Amino acid sequence: MEKEQNLNFDEIIDRRNTDCLKFDFAVRRGKPADILPLWVADMDFRTSSFVLRAIKERTEHGIFGYTEAGESYYEAVSEWMEKHHNLKVNREWVLVTPGVVFALAMAVKAYTEPGDAILIEQPVYYPISEVITDNGRKAVSSNLVLSGNGVYRMDFADIEEKIREHHIKLFILCSPHNPVGRVWTLEELKELADICVRNKVILLSDEIHEDFVYPGHTHHTILNVDERLKDYSVTCTSPSKTFNLAGLQISNIIIPNRDLRRRFRKQIDAAGFSQQNTLGLTACEAAYRHGEEWYQGVMEYLRANLSFLKQYLCLNFPEANVIEPEGTYLVWLDLRKLGLSDRELEDRIVHTAKLWLDGGAIFGPPGAGFQRINIATGRSVLKEALDRLCRIRE
Repeated sequence: MEKEQNLNFDEIIDRRNTDCLKFDFAVRRGKPADILPLWVADMDFRTSSFVLRAIKERTEHGIFGYTEAGESYYEAVSEWMEKHHNLKVNREWVLVTPGVVFALAMAVKAYTEPGDAILIEQPVYYPISEVITDNGRKAVSSNLVLSGNGVYRMDFADIEEKIREHHIKLFILCSPHNPVGRVWTLEELKELADICVRNKVILLSDEIHEDFVYPGHTHHTILNVDERLKDYSVTCTSPSKTFNLAGLQISNIIIPNRDLRRRFRKQIDAAGFSQQNTLGLTACEAAYRHGEEWYQGVMEYLRANLSFLKQYLCLNFPEANVIEPEGTYLVWLDLRKLGLSDRELEDRIVHTAKLWLDGGAIFGPPGAGFQRINIATGRSVLKEALDRLCRIRE
């Protein structure tokens, strides 16, 4: 059996001059040319050799006309979801979109009207708020609560109160959560499901980070939490995080209920999107069918990177409190002990440390004083980033 060829995650691959967002657009986005970027959530690792081979074989055909997902594609998606998440996905449940954020926008349009309020939990992945407000809706947050032991919790009483107060029709959940790294327990998700079903609220679960879960935790896809959610849920999945395929724009949106699926598809049609990205389809199927060894390798490397980061900061920057991630390859750093305003903190990180992270405030007001760092990079790059981060105390 052929072995995976791309398992050297220590290899530093120069991404400059490839129109790479985080390396080639720093100056255009107002950052110094020599900044080290660990902000945007893609990985610095070459994807699976099986994916590369499948893409190469497809490109050698030389024709990139209109293409649609065939039965083999849906079988690969279903098999991955069943193997890794114990979810049996019917073929007709899956709608293929060019990305999860696109799908969020389609759901906002499909299930709410202009002026409606949509419930989120801040701090949260900032494009969620953007697609709500950009489409003429109002984002209402039931803020996550950071407990004394450094774990974020949902405020269920507040969630239900805001649902009723603002006549919420749609709740957007981030699971696993970006940026705080929570992998919600089955008990938490059951309580949330009961609230949504009881109040007839559609629950959209953004599960793009579903494959990144650390030992001691289990991701529960929302469709396995409560059978009733098959009539009240939209689940967003994608190989883009798992296999570093974001630029190929491919996501699989799972909607069991026929009416919810019809309304969602109507918005896709209205947006003018029909056939999918040819190479995205090829890459997704190859990844799900043959990428297991690469996936397990990258998970092992990320676990080691996380351990390295925690040990480094404990020894060299104890004022930086690491919010222990249960999932994702994004680490939420609490820097409030430095006593800096968000503007001062950002200035020191960008201009003193020459680091490009994601400032916590963009994830909503509860993110003030925090920074998000992407650890899906070579160990030597991560060490350089942490060395630079220490400069902000100077």
